[in-house]
Parts: sequence; structure tokens; C-alpha cells
Amino acid sequence: MSITPEQQADIDEQRAQSTATRRVVAPGMEQHLYTAHQVLDHGFVRVIDYMGDDAAITQAARVSYGKGTKAVQNDEGLIRYLMRHWHSTPFEMCEIKLHVKLPVFVARQWIRHRTANVNEYSARYSILDREFYIPATEHLNKQSVINNQGRGEALSEADSHRVLEMLKADSARAYDNYETMIEDDEQGGIALARELARMNLPANIYTQWYWKVDLHNLFHFLRLRADSHAQYEIRVYADEICRLVADWVPFAYKAFEDYRLGGAQLSQPAVDALRKMLKGEEVTAEEVGMSAREWREFMEVLG
Repeated sequence: MSITPEQQADIDEQRAQSTATRRVVAPGMEQHLYTAHQVLDHGFVRVIDYMGDDAAITQAARVSYGKGTKAVQNDEGLIRYLMRHWHSTPFEMCEIKLHVKLPVFVARQWIRHRTANVNEYSARYSILDREFYIPATEHLNKQSVINNQGRGEALSEADSHRVLEMLKADSARAYDNYETMIEDDEQGGIALARELARMNLPANIYTQWYWKVDLHNLFHFLRLRADSHAQYEIRVYADEICRLVADWVPFAYKAFEDYRLGGAQLSQPAVDALRKMLKGEEVTAEEVGMSAREWREFMEVLG
């Protein structure tokens, strides 16, 4: 993980400060504030700020009840009810602001979740660091033959070596040219505008942003990106955020884990097929009107 001495000094200073407040704090999240948690080779996730806790969710759901009028176990039961029945507004009462350092191609996937506030490092004003995501050998795979969006079997050792050499050489060459383009002409450069020079940089260079989102929309992000079918390079960020959220709102995260991450949504044909199976009947995809892919996914759910 690449944390500059200046960034580390800033983090240490922030973590050393302590301010009295009347607002609700979550002890688990307080331990994570400002700390950079490593992801990939040069990336990280750190919590900059947050609002609310499990009690904020139940307080919003009850509306007319004051805090502390229900037992803790009732709070947990209510949160599980809200999650189970797809309620959204109570979870929107909690928010989190993250500082994330990630490869550009991961950021372009991430930004598809448009229900957050984002402010990204600008290569129009600043110079990007010479930092590129280079995958570990075990994460180099062939294209999947059954899923156009996924990976298949691992590359051979020889092919993995060739790919890594290409990535390293192309990244270095692109950044060398980037530096030449933005350097002053007096120093042998071209003095090209930074907003133009950046176009030559590859998609595996690292960028940074602040990302603020409410808990409802964060859970939607995590349901898709912490899933085993998500691309590895974004999934590891989602997994790290899951660990942070589990310490922030433990009741809500456990409900999310049970009903979203570990649960499954079945279509009407799938429910019909399951009912027949429970009666001991033989069922085929054609009988219940499911495509071959639907049937395969249904079988995966059933294990």
C-alpha cells in the first residue's frame, strides 16, 4: 500500500484528535476512523466520517417513539424485519464517507452506482503518481466460455509471465511519455496541458476519490460487488467495506448478510419447481418454463 509520509502524518494527526460530541457515535466505527486499510497492491479504503448507528435505523422506523423505548433485542428484530421486507428509508438515516484509492478501471465500474456523492482526484490540476495495478499471478485467467463478463481457467505459467511483462512495460512506457508531455519545454519536455496528457495513461493507473453514500444504497453496492460473481478487483474493495460496516452497524449488517449476501431471490417458475421437488416430483426446466441458464443458476442456489 502506498501511503506518502505526508498522508501518514495527516492520518496520525487526525487519529490523535478527540472531540466531545452529543451526537450518536458507533464505538466499532470510531476504531476505524481515518485508518487506511490496504486493498490490492497500492490501494486502500479509509473512513473519513459517518453518521448514525443501528439505533438510528430503528428510531426512523418507529418515528413516534423516542430512543431507548424498546429493548435491544427488539431493535435487532425490527432491523431484521425491515431488511426481510425490503424497507429502504430507515437505512438511509445512516451515511458513511470513504476515501478510496483504486485503479481507474475499477473506478469506472464503481461509478455505475450513481446513488452516491463522489469527488475524484483531478488529473487536470494535479499529476498522477507512477502507481499501477499489476495483478498477482493467481488472478490471471482466460476468458470464460460460459460468461462473457467473467474469467475462466487460470493461465499457464508461461502466459502469466508474458502478460505481467506486457503490463509492466506498457505502464512504464505510458508514464514516461506522460512525464515528457507535461514537463516544461525548457527541461526537454513539451509542456502539454495536463488535461490532454492524461489521455495517454492506461486504465490500471491509480486514482483516488471521496465517496459518500447512505447505508441503503451502500448495501445495494455490497450485494452486487461482494458477490462471488463480481470481478475480483472490485470485490476485494467491497469485502473490506463489509468488514467496516459490520463494526459500524452490527445488527443491520448481520441482517444484510443473512437476507442479501447469503440469501437468494427466486422467480415464480423457480418457486413452482421447488414446490414440486419438495413433493418428490421430477422437474425439468421446460416444464416450469425456465431457460437453460436460469435452471443452472437455480441449481447453484440449491447446491
